[in-house]
Amino acid sequence: MEEQPTPAPFDFEAGEVLLLDKPLTWTSFDVVRKVKNTLRIKKIGHAGTLDPLATGLLILCTGKKTKQIDLIQAQEKEYTGTFRLGQTTPSFDLETPVDQEVTYDHLTEEELRAALAPFVGLINQTPPLFSAVKVNGERAYEVARRGDEAEIKSKQVTIKEFELTRIALPEVDFRVVCSKGTYIRSLARDYGAALGVGAHLTKLVRTRIGEYRLEDALSMEAVQALRPPRPEGEAERPPRQRRERQPERRTGLEYYQSQQDAAASTPDTPPVS
Repeated sequence: MEEQPTPAPFDFEAGEVLLLDKPLTWTSFDVVRKVKNTLRIKKIGHAGTLDPLATGLLILCTGKKTKQIDLIQAQEKEYTGTFRLGQTTPSFDLETPVDQEVTYDHLTEEELRAALAPFVGLINQTPPLFSAVKVNGERAYEVARRGDEAEIKSKQVTIKEFELTRIALPEVDFRVVCSKGTYIRSLARDYGAALGVGAHLTKLVRTRIGEYRLEDALSMEAVQALRPPRPEGEAERPPRQRRERQPERRTGLEYYQSQQDAAASTPDTPPVS
């Protein structure tokens, strides 16, 4: 993102609406916890979850502005991202390994664009098993990670706009404007099924919620720069011995992390002369 201007002073107790650019692999709760601890905010919550493998706009409300969370969550959302055609995964994204592969090279641009039409408007959509939907009082992703099956009911959502912005098979880039409660991972699954080749989500960025836009969001580094000075007297405490920080392993992303580690440990192939 471009260099951001210094923001005006915040009054977190009176209430603020903070726009954050969520980092890859962080949960929405990770962001809330980090901002709360960094800025010493007593009351804070987020207005709309983002999956760990999604990035982009996450809205946090503090103090009295937490009363606006439901109102903000209800507004339409815009996403951009990438579907990988010809492969499916149980989580419909990169959290789990590919479980099926189908040939996709027969697809034409006309077929790819025509398959979008049934998904525009009011549609029925079944959320992923790897999601925060509750099943018998338990989060669906907890059931999924145990390897158990669960029945998840479909629900109605509205897709206002759905377009392809790049076609480079097996990948297609997209832009979606949709209602609250829409799962883009489910849209990837259903779009791939409509084409007869399957698909899963490989990239997702939330770019807008209502009138709030990603380009106005703070990075986590910018949040760190807003950290208030220590209370008087606290600096006099003897410094604690620092321990070497270990990379964070976020629950549910073991497969994704193993793939990243494998890629990082593979030496680059020298160019052929």
